[in-house]
Amino acid sequence: MANPQEPFKPGFAEALMKLDPEDGEQIVEYFKTQALLMREKALLQASVREQKKLLVENAKLKSDIEDLRGQLQDKQRRAPPLPRPLSSAPATEVAQSPSLTDTDATMASGVASGRPLSSSLDQRERQSRRRRGERKARPISDPCLLQESEPQVDISRLDLRVGRILSARRHPLAEALLVQEVDMGEAAPRTVVSKLGEETDVEEIQGGLAVLLCNVKACKLKGVVSQARLLCCSSSDECMELLVPPSGSVPGDRITFHNYPGDPDRELQSKQRVWDQLKSELLVDCKGVANYKGCSFEVKGKGLCRAPTLTNCTIR
Repeated sequence: MANPQEPFKPGFAEALMKLDPEDGEQIVEYFKTQALLMREKALLQASVREQKKLLVENAKLKSDIEDLRGQLQDKQRRAPPLPRPLSSAPATEVAQSPSLTDTDATMASGVASGRPLSSSLDQRERQSRRRRGERKARPISDPCLLQESEPQVDISRLDLRVGRILSARRHPLAEALLVQEVDMGEAAPRTVVSKLGEETDVEEIQGGLAVLLCNVKACKLKGVVSQARLLCCSSSDECMELLVPPSGSVPGDRITFHNYPGDPDRELQSKQRVWDQLKSELLVDCKGVANYKGCSFEVKGKGLCRAPTLTNCTIR
């Protein structure tokens, strides 16, 4: 069977014809057909394997592109505005101008001697201050400019999404902690460690929807890595309830705020302490609706997030 087009040697076919003159030719044709089918099957399997390999590589490339795009958007949003360039006349025009002031003359001489313009101006200004007996004033920092250079801290920087609790169990090293597997509409569920208290019914929360903060940095709690933060409302350490998304929500739905549009951070940086600055403004009002500075937690087209029974309490 070295050659698929000629799978048998002539001697083999002749031997079959001698052994069975009536059916020998049919047997030879059958073997040839089977050999061709096996060859086509092998080619098809190789093509399917190559196609699966290409699909996996394509998905990986798409994921890398999305990661780079998110990093670029974060950098562009946090970059301070570029200063406007100062228009300056060429050195030849300055030297030939008939109406030069003292400062202009200093600048022209600095250019001609090859010294930087800034050093020439600074020297000229120091000499003038010495003659007048003045001191150089300290620069005054403008609070408005500082606010523009620093990223604004508001609720839009939090990536709040709906998740479904697939399973929950007590942490083996701490009774007050629960370990949940949560479906976030992603390829794999996330592991979340939360402090809901020893009175929480584990079976009751399984299968239910919850609100989670998804762009926190993963951290290890008592040996278990937590990949998100489960939001709950509480009036005390003993009385806590999970924040409930509106009916019709599905895992992966984003929680938005009408007065605070914008894309969330890819990952909250611990040194900026964004969550610590915002959590004091997260409250449940007298109607049981979760809000930030009076702006409700909303799943677009589906409704508002609420506390099951508590009112006028904090969210944490």
